[in-house]
Amino acid sequence: MKIPDQPQQVVQAENLDHFFSRELEGALHNQRVETSQATARYIVRTLCRFSRSERFYESTGSGQDLKPLAMIYADAVNSPTPRQRHRSFRRLGDVALFIAGLFSHSLNRKPVGLDYYLAMGGGAYAHLSASALSGRDVFAELSEKFEAFVNALAELSIDANFNRTSDLLENYDLWLRTGSKRASRRLLRAGIQPTWSATDSHYRH
Repeated sequence: MKIPDQPQQVVQAENLDHFFSRELEGALHNQRVETSQATARYIVRTLCRFSRSERFYESTGSGQDLKPLAMIYADAVNSPTPRQRHRSFRRLGDVALFIAGLFSHSLNRKPVGLDYYLAMGGGAYAHLSASALSGRDVFAELSEKFEAFVNALAELSIDANFNRTSDLLENYDLWLRTGSKRASRRLLRAGIQPTWSATDSHYRH
C-alpha cells in the first residue's frame, strides 16, 4: 500500500520538529483540543519520524511497502514477546494516526474508510495504555482523543499543502467535519461561502 499525493517539495522551516510543533499547536488551538505537553511531543516525534520514508514504509520482498492495518494488528496479537507486542501495537497506532490525519482524503478511495482507521488507531493506543511499562498517560490520551488529534492533523496537512487540485474539496470536507476556521477562510478566499444545510447535520458532533 502506497500513500498517494505526498508533497514533492520539502517545507522550509528551521527544522521539522519546529515546523510540526508550531503547526500542531495552532491546529490544536483552532480545534479547541486540550492536551498534555507530553502527548503533543509524542505526536510531533511521530510526524518527524514518518517524514522519512524508510521509517514509514517497511522492507518487503517487493521493495518498500506499508502493511495493511489488519496485518500490523495480526503481528501484534501473535507477537512472541511483550516487547514485540508493544512495538507492533505502537506502530499500529502511529501509522493509523499518520494516515488518517495527513492523508484522510485518500481514504475515500480505499476499501476501508476513516472510521476503520479511527477504530484501529484508538484501539491500539488503548491497549498500550493498559499494558505499557511507561508512557501510559500519553497512550491513554491518544486513545481517548484519537479522532480529535486526527482532525487537528488534517487541518495541519491542509495548511501546509494548499497547492493540490483536491484542496478545495479537502477544505470543505474538513470544514463540514470540524468547523475549522482555517478551512473556512481558505474556502472564502476561493470564492466559496461555507454554509450548513440539513443534509450536512450528520457531520456535526
